[in-house]
Amino acid sequence: MLKLGLIPQAGSAGLRILCLGAHADDIEIGAGGTLLRLLAEQPVAAVGWVVFSSTPERAREAEASAQAFLAAAPPALGQSVRVLAFTDGRLPQATAEVKAEFEQLKDFAPDLVFTHYRHDLHQDHRLLSDLTWNTFRSHLVLEYEIPKYDGDLGNPAFFVELPAAVLDQKVELLLKHFPSQRGKHWFDAETFRALPRLRGMQAACAGRYAEAFYTRKLVL
Repeated sequence: MLKLGLIPQAGSAGLRILCLGAHADDIEIGAGGTLLRLLAEQPVAAVGWVVFSSTPERAREAEASAQAFLAAAPPALGQSVRVLAFTDGRLPQATAEVKAEFEQLKDFAPDLVFTHYRHDLHQDHRLLSDLTWNTFRSHLVLEYEIPKYDGDLGNPAFFVELPAAVLDQKVELLLKHFPSQRGKHWFDAETFRALPRLRGMQAACAGRYAEAFYTRKLVL
């Protein structure tokens, strides 16, 4: 299969990547391995990282995790990690305020945006996906997936291969930085390896693992 790459715009210092998550661990679960690969292998000029809902405990976890996932970035990387305090499960009730936050993000001028899957059954996730497309209409947007009890996994067509070492790092960081989630029946290494293995099989990856994304528009 022909493989495509992400190339920064001519004259730029590197990719400008915006990561959006409704909850403290969403970005890492959905796109953590891809981010680790991009930071290690591609010229990246800036990363914006925004988590929309949190409690004080979850905010501390999110900030520490974001810094850990960005630790391998070049020293000159511009980065901004923001953890907002909207209420988990109630983002649609604060749509106007959430939209105002998105308007501020326009100034970041991303090349690539990671956001939630459009048909995710969690209401917070769907709102962020809708507002992403409402705000960033001429950008490359990759919608990541979050495994959950609702059983809303679809059939993505955009795959990023994850070498075993990268997946190991992703899983290690997730388990280390989100101790508040360890009591949940799905929050374990088996879950975080199962979906990449399935997506790696779909993409026929030599290394067996992949993260998968949904994308609505690509220009070649």
